[in-house]
Amino acid sequence: MTQPLHADSLRAVAPDSPAPARTMPAAPRARRTHPWLTPLTPVAPRTRWVLGLGFFVLFFAVWGAVTLGGLVPPTFLADPMTMGREAWLLFTEYGFLGDIGMTVWRVLGGFVLAAVLAVPLGILMGAYKAAEAFFEPFVSFCRYLPASAFIPLLILWAGIGETQKLLVIFIGSFFQIVLMVAVTVGGARRDLVEAAYTLGANSAGIVKRVLIPGAAPGIAEILRLVLGWAWTYVIVAELIGSSSGIGHMITDSQALLNTGQIIFGIIVIGCIGLVSDLLFKLANQRLFPWSTIQ
Repeated sequence: MTQPLHADSLRAVAPDSPAPARTMPAAPRARRTHPWLTPLTPVAPRTRWVLGLGFFVLFFAVWGAVTLGGLVPPTFLADPMTMGREAWLLFTEYGFLGDIGMTVWRVLGGFVLAAVLAVPLGILMGAYKAAEAFFEPFVSFCRYLPASAFIPLLILWAGIGETQKLLVIFIGSFFQIVLMVAVTVGGARRDLVEAAYTLGANSAGIVKRVLIPGAAPGIAEILRLVLGWAWTYVIVAELIGSSSGIGHMITDSQALLNTGQIIFGIIVIGCIGLVSDLLFKLANQRLFPWSTIQ
């Protein structure tokens, strides 16, 4: 019975015949783009500073052009020169430095109190699912309640003194920190947990030696973010029933239609927040150099 001839057999019979050429598709050429336009490409620290300062320069230039050019009436938006004069008056005649100190103290007091209580509870919820099932519904419910809605009740309960303002910041920060810390701790790598169990660690050792060290950089980043939210809560607290603080100054300036002082107060809040954010980042990099969160 005759068997069919294969291609190898045909090449063996006619060795001089050329083999069919195999054409490979050409690899697409990668387009060269500027490093700044490439996703996730890091930027040099000096370049980062130059770009950040460049935006502020552009912002003040546009602001000056709009106000000094007469496009916006001074009653609605003061120009940078007027704001500078009002800032000088605030520091020299109205004791604005004391207002800044009071606001910073309130932010730090309420935030530290919230962090001291929220971080351990968040670690407990992230490590033990029974604790998470018990606390999470109530914490999630309270997380959606605006802190400003509690101000009338807090005035009734604690008056208009410092306790009321600290409690507003505490309520606004506590529940956010708890849930975010719980999610960070609960997202620990399972292989590390199993390896610790294999090496003889118990449940307390897993929490102390695996979960907490692994989640520490993330917890520090959470605290940095929530500190920024605490600044919004303190201004809301100072707008009502306060005799000192940046929020109190803004309220008085609004009654006098002094937009220069209002804008300067807002800028001061942003500057203090920016400095605290940079200090937090620097501390996190020193404490957790192995972390990928930068």
